[in-house]
Amino acid sequence: MARIGNKQITREKLLDQGVAMLMEHGYHGTGLQDLLSSVQVPKGSFYNYFSSKEEFGAEVVQHYIEPFIRQLGDYLSRPELDALSAMKRYFCDLIAELERRQFKGGCLLGNLIGEIGDTNETCMDALKDAYHRYRDKLTEGLARAQAEGTVRTDQTAEVLADLVSDSWQGALLRMKVEQSVRPLQVCVSHLFDGYFKP
Repeated sequence: MARIGNKQITREKLLDQGVAMLMEHGYHGTGLQDLLSSVQVPKGSFYNYFSSKEEFGAEVVQHYIEPFIRQLGDYLSRPELDALSAMKRYFCDLIAELERRQFKGGCLLGNLIGEIGDTNETCMDALKDAYHRYRDKLTEGLARAQAEGTVRTDQTAEVLADLVSDSWQGALLRMKVEQSVRPLQVCVSHLFDGYFKP
């Protein structure tokens, strides 16, 4: 039983470090030996945990997006906040964290889509799945906001959720270039305080 637990702990460490390294070095710049050394896993042990680097990349993508989905869900479940306010608060907290990290990283999904394009089917399937799961949580919040009367209803919640995701990704790219969270702040303000209003 302990052995299974230890293997799972090591796997989680590899995924945590994978997120950090892929954010900093990209998919092609992340070497398996460096990854293993950084979490003190013996050389050659990688394939005890993942069948390939492609599978590892796909698992890292899912590992990366899960906390964002959970965090957005936590905001949406706060009884003192309506759905629109909860979503806006969520994005403002993301902005504060990006500013604290001095604009580094951005979004792993956007970074990997830009880097690997359609050259890695396993990773691209994982990216598509992660994007859709995140979009579905945004859709849930926006549908609730529509029902509460705080968001326009002439567009579906899913269309508006796609707009949030696409706009946010573009703003993250500008953030990196400009070394400023202003593009993110403008994005959130234009959508949540302007375009989404009934």
